[in-house]
Amino acid sequence: MQLTLHLVNKLSLYCRLSCALLLVMPVTVNAEVYLTPEQFTKSAFAGSTPKSDTLWVTKQFANQAEQILGHAPKQVRIKFWKNGLQTAWILDEIGKEEPITAGFIVENGKIVQASILTYLESRGGEVRHANFLKQYQGVGLQQDWQLNKTIDGISGATLSVRAMGRMARLALYYDQVSRAESH
Repeated sequence: MQLTLHLVNKLSLYCRLSCALLLVMPVTVNAEVYLTPEQFTKSAFAGSTPKSDTLWVTKQFANQAEQILGHAPKQVRIKFWKNGLQTAWILDEIGKEEPITAGFIVENGKIVQASILTYLESRGGEVRHANFLKQYQGVGLQQDWQLNKTIDGISGATLSVRAMGRMARLALYYDQVSRAESH
């Protein structure tokens, strides 16, 4: 009996130590970086990245951005790049639990290119594939702030697809705002 109690105590001690070690061990996220912001902007503007500009998200713009995102925007300053009619936007949005960083090139109120820069989620990474991202080409924003084209989903990546849709809508909205401010 005493031997069994001794083993139970030792086992209990090992369990507590294991749990303590798990709590202090750093958690590594399986981040996939596909493009750096520098690589994205360089490719967006044929190797010649223009100087960045800043869009200040005023209360008026933040209210509309909140309607688009379903939550308040996290940034009050949005960095973007503009060259002639093209603007490039790098935005972050939570997929299921982790942020997705995407880049959008907008010209004449339409998305010219969508790219995934960084993907942290453990599932749904299919949104980075060219076949999915091609769907955003030529997409614009309707008056109700929805995309003017249906984007096909991906089984098992629903939340990532929705996050991409929100970012696409936001990039198009910010493009409109930046053009209105420059006039």
